[in-house]
Amino acid sequence: MKLIVKLLLNALAVVILSKILSGVYVESYTTAILVAVVLSLLNLLVKPFLVILTLPITIVTLGLFMLVVNALIILLADKLIDGFSVSSIWIAILFSVLLSILQSIFHSFLKEEEK
Repeated sequence: MKLIVKLLLNALAVVILSKILSGVYVESYTTAILVAVVLSLLNLLVKPFLVILTLPITIVTLGLFMLVVNALIILLADKLIDGFSVSSIWIAILFSVLLSILQSIFHSFLKEEEK
């Protein structure tokens, strides 16, 4: 049940960011839920390989290259989902940072409810 709530909160974050950022388009709420699921799966399956492959440049840039890795994951989700589009890698980086911030805020509300 908690996983479903987290996915729905992530989908809500995607919808909010699509309204704020002009370079991000989400066709419907169903598409936003699909984006949340696909991003979760890509972060689980693809991101570890990208992190290992880009470890030297990540170390040299003191971890800032992880922003590019996150943007690549978002652009990959863009290619996999028809109703979701991101216009450029810069928008994907901004989307990634803002999505992380919104997810942290939303998930902090869940942790307060547990106590």
